[in-house]
Amino acid sequence: MKQEATIYKQKLSAFKCVVVIPTYNNAGTLAAVVADVKQYSSDIIVVNDGSTDHTSDILSTIKDITVIDYPKNRGKGYALKLGLQRACDLGYRYAITIDSDGQHYADDIPVFIDRIEQSPDSLLIGARNLTADNMPAKNTFANKFSNFWFRVETGQKLSDTQSGYRLYPLEKLKNLRTLTRGYEFEVEVIVRAAWRGIKVENVPVKVFYAPAGERVSHFRPLRDFTRISILNTFLVIHALLFYYPWKFARSLTLENIRKFIDTQILHSSDSNPRMAAAMGWGVFCGIIPIWGYQMIFAGVSAHFLKLNKVIAIVFSNISVPPMIPFILYGSMVVGAKVLNIENQFSISNVSLESVGLGLGQYVIGSFILALISGLVVFLISLLLMTVFKRRAGNE
Repeated sequence: MKQEATIYKQKLSAFKCVVVIPTYNNAGTLAAVVADVKQYSSDIIVVNDGSTDHTSDILSTIKDITVIDYPKNRGKGYALKLGLQRACDLGYRYAITIDSDGQHYADDIPVFIDRIEQSPDSLLIGARNLTADNMPAKNTFANKFSNFWFRVETGQKLSDTQSGYRLYPLEKLKNLRTLTRGYEFEVEVIVRAAWRGIKVENVPVKVFYAPAGERVSHFRPLRDFTRISILNTFLVIHALLFYYPWKFARSLTLENIRKFIDTQILHSSDSNPRMAAAMGWGVFCGIIPIWGYQMIFAGVSAHFLKLNKVIAIVFSNISVPPMIPFILYGSMVVGAKVLNIENQFSISNVSLESVGLGLGQYVIGSFILALISGLVVFLISLLLMTVFKRRAGNE
């Protein structure tokens, strides 16, 4: 065991990997955690997040570590940001974060290093055994809740998104802006990392939860669940308005377009009218005023209408950011004509704020524009597919 620890201590040094330990009022376990980590790493940063117990006294007795200390508690996310920024400033490439309450095992550090050897510059999250003894019910629920929203926001699946035992690729995370500084930071950072194209994956780790009477937890369910829920609302809206349309636009290479048309349209088992209906319905869903939820509505409604869900979702992306000003302006023009009023908006100054001044005009106009656009796309698609599908069938 000692020989293995020595080998991995050398590996951490070679990989320019530091261990960051955020702590707040964990004086009872901190010294033991640091001692265990020291077996595997010579580079340790401890961030004392305004502890009011004997944490400062304990840290003053520990040699060969870097300490970041400030008087007021600012939250775990804030402590992690400072620790990761210090690690980056000191020239480290990776940072492993481990909690100071004793629930993580330092002998799992090799798991992260072995995986990063195979998958450099990934963001690794220690996946805990959620059926472990003494696992708090609130932790299990919170993790499932977080896993679900991570998948909605990124399209990726993880088994544990809340573990604080992680390896961060510091160079890949440079200049990554985050909004939060509490527990929710650990959710936000992995979502934004995934959006940036950084590979995010789980590695198996052990976990120890002390019995309820001995457990020290600073997680406050009502406040922290509320903040996490607000964050997820923001991230979902951002994902639907920007990330997924951007990801879709990036996939629009000539080869991918040709393959999509060939597999999803020309050789689809759906009839021409049903395929055209899915396209027209997708355009309709993309224009109606449910910003941020067009793709979800298109997919769910297409399912109930027994239309091709993939096609409906793809065509609902008509509301990608470059098209938004034209959709807003078109809706205002149509709304003005229907209401027989003068349109005061121009394509050069249309905005959500200006639309808000004529909300009724916009809502009415957007539904009519969506209906007209959907019908036009339906008719044109039906004509084109009738021609091209017949040709494909004759080849």
